[in-house]
Amino acid sequence: MKNFKYIAFGFLFVASFAWAQTTEVAANKTQTEKKALPKIYNPQEDAEVKINELLVQAKKENKNIIVQGGGNWCIWCLRFDNFWRTNPELKSIVDENYLYYHLNMSPENENKELFAKYGNPGDQYGYPVFIILDQNGKQIHTQDSAVLEEGSSYNVSKVRDFFNAWKPQS
Repeated sequence: MKNFKYIAFGFLFVASFAWAQTTEVAANKTQTEKKALPKIYNPQEDAEVKINELLVQAKKENKNIIVQGGGNWCIWCLRFDNFWRTNPELKSIVDENYLYYHLNMSPENENKELFAKYGNPGDQYGYPVFIILDQNGKQIHTQDSAVLEEGSSYNVSKVRDFFNAWKPQS
């Protein structure tokens, strides 16, 4: 019975060591990826002024606005932006139908008033979170990004369906 305890303890020790090593490798890989991706959020920007400017442009161009809430600290936020921008089909849908804005949420600038205006969706869904505004600034949809994920990226057809569902009606 003593030998069984030592074997079980040894197995648990080896398994926990392997798990720790795997976790550390994954964390390092994520940090490397995060450093390589463009930083898309600007904590210094006056987001309310920028969104108002986009609303004027959206009316002229008959487009809706996608507000992507998140921050440069968020690997999933950076991944999503890179995902749609580097996929020609998705980029075309966005370019034809939307103006895109990255609403910063970070310790430097939490944009509390703007997020509150949109119902604080990050509190419910986490980040990134997507807020769709029509040309008049009316919030017409809020999208949880988790349902668009696949593995360590996003699912093309789910993202395509999301973009197509909220584009302006002709």
